[in-house]
Amino acid sequence: MAIQKTGVIPVYCNRKLNGSIGSLLHAVKRDKYLLLLILPVVIYFAVFQYGPMYGVYIAFNDYTAGKGILGSPWNNFENFKVFFHSSYFFRNLRNTILLNGYGLLWGFPIPIVFALLLNEYKDGQFKKFTQTVSYIPHFISTVVIVGMIFNFLSPTNGLVNSIIKLFGYEAVNFMVKPEWFRTIFISSGIWKGFGFGSVIYLAAISSIDPQLYDASTVDGATRWHKLRYITLPGILPTIVILLILDIGSIMQTDFTKILLMYNSATYETADVISTYAYRTGIVRSEYSYGAAIGLFNSTVNLCLLILANKVTKKLADISLW
Repeated sequence: MAIQKTGVIPVYCNRKLNGSIGSLLHAVKRDKYLLLLILPVVIYFAVFQYGPMYGVYIAFNDYTAGKGILGSPWNNFENFKVFFHSSYFFRNLRNTILLNGYGLLWGFPIPIVFALLLNEYKDGQFKKFTQTVSYIPHFISTVVIVGMIFNFLSPTNGLVNSIIKLFGYEAVNFMVKPEWFRTIFISSGIWKGFGFGSVIYLAAISSIDPQLYDASTVDGATRWHKLRYITLPGILPTIVILLILDIGSIMQTDFTKILLMYNSATYETADVISTYAYRTGIVRSEYSYGAAIGLFNSTVNLCLLILANKVTKKLADISLW
């Protein structure tokens, strides 16, 4: 009590605060050019990522353009209740999880395997050629990719159906068959992204100390032993981090690609939460309902990211934070 009466604690707190502010100003002055370098990135995220989050407010009201965001009547969670009780909720949730779950199951290991195979191949020219060819699909527009899919699978003159008819079978109109949509969507996505995805793993492999391989050679280790006990443990942190990020976006499908590929005949397996939000929120002008659907989707992604991070931290002691 005597310390408080003499004002020692306030003086101490003020000195500590002034010291923190002084240290901050000194750091800003010292690193001003680095801060200027990162300023455009900060502005980009502030304007295009965090700024639009203000519009999430309309998910909780009955928005009309005339009344504006703040002037529209508040309706609590009614938009979410309508979505949860909709006949499309479980269908769209199932399609979203299956498309991304299968994509993660089949598509995640392939870049890792491809990077490991490239690392084992010692012919420089052929290795560079293979890498270049595998990278090219990543830089092709999604619109062009979908156009190629339609051309290859055309029931009249498509390459795939030409081969089918060559063996005496009838042509199949793959793009209106719901049972074929997931296979086409996932396989084309793997083909487009596995080459570019392997770049990260090749970079991780190149950062492993070469002396470890030399020492293992002296000890008589085979290529399989080097792969199992040196390469894979060396890139494990990279694999885990990318896995966490992929799990955290498991509800975020390739909206543009689905929108270009699907039709009313394939809604049963192709319609996902993001496309349903687009049709209701933009096409039908039900902005509040569409915002509620999008907010639900993002919330689930956030929960999955936190859960995946916690699980990997406990099991492998590797995490994002």
